[in-house]
Amino acid sequence: MTATLGIDIGTSGVKAVITDGIDHPLAEADQAIAVSSPHPGWSEQAPDLWCEAITACLDRLAADHPALMARVAGIGLSGQMLGAVLVDAADRPVRPAILWNDQRAIAECAELARRVPDIGMRTNGQPDPGLTAPKLLWLAAHEPSALDADLLMLPKDYVRLWLTGERASEASDASGTMLMDNASATWDADLCAAAGWDVARLPPIIPSWANGGGLRRRLATRWSMRPDVPVAAGAGDNMAASLGAGVAAPGDALITIGTSAVVCAVDGAFHPAPRDAVLTGVHAAPGTFLSMAVVMSATAAFAWTANLTGATVSALAAEVDAFVAAGRIGEAPIALPSLSGLRTPHNRPDVGAIMAGLTGRTDRAALGYAILEGVAFQLRECVDAQRSAGLSPSTFFVVGGGVRNRLWLELIATMLDAPLAKSAAATMAAPLGAARLARIAAGLDTTDILSAKPAATESVAPAPRLADTLAGRFDRYRSMLTGLGIARG
Repeated sequence: MTATLGIDIGTSGVKAVITDGIDHPLAEADQAIAVSSPHPGWSEQAPDLWCEAITACLDRLAADHPALMARVAGIGLSGQMLGAVLVDAADRPVRPAILWNDQRAIAECAELARRVPDIGMRTNGQPDPGLTAPKLLWLAAHEPSALDADLLMLPKDYVRLWLTGERASEASDASGTMLMDNASATWDADLCAAAGWDVARLPPIIPSWANGGGLRRRLATRWSMRPDVPVAAGAGDNMAASLGAGVAAPGDALITIGTSAVVCAVDGAFHPAPRDAVLTGVHAAPGTFLSMAVVMSATAAFAWTANLTGATVSALAAEVDAFVAAGRIGEAPIALPSLSGLRTPHNRPDVGAIMAGLTGRTDRAALGYAILEGVAFQLRECVDAQRSAGLSPSTFFVVGGGVRNRLWLELIATMLDAPLAKSAAATMAAPLGAARLARIAAGLDTTDILSAKPAATESVAPAPRLADTLAGRFDRYRSMLTGLGIARG
């Protein structure tokens, strides 16, 4: 039986999964990656770290599962979106990649909006420092020599270049750059000019499920694979994770709870919502778009709280469970856990985290609960913004590291007044989505496979015991944001 390999290039690490179907993992490996922050608000990675991490994962899989690796008929890629990877004529990076959560280009966002007043209706949303085009303007002002590069790429596209020697991109990832006309899924010369970049120095766009090149012979030999195994064009991580859950038809929605949290709602038409900082990209399924509403800090905020208070994440989670079981929610402060700024719906990258209502009784568990609740409140705002734009998300799947925390899922389900479905593979949706694309690139399936739903192993329903309390606290949260001038009335 043939197998496929899905690789997800995340912010904090790489995960590789071998599967023999749409949701049946056979083997997996992961490798951590460090993020560099040379100045406050900066976030960078050397692109070669991604390749080194993939090498470590596939070396491990080849050593432990050589027969499986020999069966791999296709490789698919999922990657962190928005990063700016500049390469020279020899395909070497000219500087570290500036990542999605980098905040240095705040001033350049205003300049880009001035140059293209309708940019929010043509691209994935209003300019944000995490997006690619503002980073180009920042480099022009501060590191102009970097713009002598031969090509601008995205993280997973650089990895495919390393794997195959072929330069290419695909629309789901490219739609986050602000250099693409998203309605038509084509690079736009006027948008590129506004960002100071030549459209000729961008890779060609191919379908997400297309063969983006064959695996280099030396790498195939190293990993006990056949040479020229097709490497699918792949997808941005949010799109790939959506495919891993079969979220590919209008009405489907995926909530990813990871470093950040994202509500990905599938749409059959291009319905941008720039005023509410909703990102609207091209989906990796044919004829669809993906509305992405973003909470910038999710598990990152909870991990930060654990570290600050001297606890492990698991220990703090247990303390929060006991805090709620004891009926102490009313003692918790109201939190806006925006450690990396605010995106949906307020578009305030300059706003830091806020805790209101601290008292002498506030303990570590109260702080941890406030973070979980604050993320749930932000996710409610995200879905409200998407519905205001004309979307109708009705079926919610949930993936990411945060799904291990059942209380968190109950808080989110209660705020959305809808159950959340998760599968046994909830923590590896992105590489499984990439593996689905690999099956198509290898000729094993058609694009119909992208909408197939994996079996749900658990459904987390809204918690009636929490509903009234959360409704009142959400009103206080909204009042806090309005009083501070963050929310619009």
